Amino acid sequence: MKLVTCLYEGKERVGALTERGVAFLPFPDMNTLIETADPARLTAGEEVPLASVTLLAPIPRPRQDVICLGMNYQDHEQEAAKYDSGAFGKEQPVAVYFSKRVGRAGDPGGEIPRHAGLVERLDYEAELAVIIGKPAKNVRAEDAGDYVFGYTVLNDVSARVLQTKHKQWYYGKSLDGFTPMGPCILTADETAFPPALAITASVNGEERQRSNTSLLIHGIPEIIAELSAGMTLLPGTIIATGTPAGVGMGLNPPKFLECGDVVECTIEGIGTLQSTVR
Repeated sequence: MKLVTCLYEGKERVGALTERGVAFLPFPDMNTLIETADPARLTAGEEVPLASVTLLAPIPRPRQDVICLGMNYQDHEQEAAKYDSGAFGKEQPVAVYFSKRVGRAGDPGGEIPRHAGLVERLDYEAELAVIIGKPAKNVRAEDAGDYVFGYTVLNDVSARVLQTKHKQWYYGKSLDGFTPMGPCILTADETAFPPALAITASVNGEERQRSNTSLLIHGIPEIIAELSAGMTLLPGTIIATGTPAGVGMGLNPPKFLECGDVVECTIEGIGTLQSTVR
């Protein structure tokens, strides 16, 4: 099932994509659905054409910061170290975790603010985001799939100068509009675990990134097991699993985003998240 949050007749609604459009579900928001519902037993109500709704980020207002992994594809780890070894060099083969503040997630078809005067070297990162479905504490890697509600596409927009200047990535990753997400949540029962899905990103129609989520250095079972060993992952927790090579800073010469650029991040089976820099 593909679950969406959308705007219909001026009201925010939760629904499921169908062949004919969107079938609404009886939940006030996606966080409530994730906390209380079994995706396999959802009963849809009124159905409307897709053209009559405006898709929003599937979780417009995450209840906690997004947990992110840095340099979790081998080829991206290498290109990042070439760009700035001091900022991106890894001394040990362990997962790099950081968080990304999200007041309001960016919508499919929405805008990425340029933040002129503050941001230099604006960059994109296509990522598979994992959404936790029930409280996860001390989860074994072999049981991790039982705790996944679903998956979505996330663009980890980054201000590279701020990111490297402060030596800690939180600020350069957390500006308003820096977390576009969507277009939907693909429920976990719709794909194998862990998912092996093609992931791509393009800018103005030029493909920049192409990989597969099976190539994560630290896989989803390991991530959930490691994080839950020391913290409780609550329902609705979003984990962005990292990006493959091909981001703007990794190109030769680097290609950063400018006003008017259209970024499309696509993951097989989930869909395409399109954003325009403004």
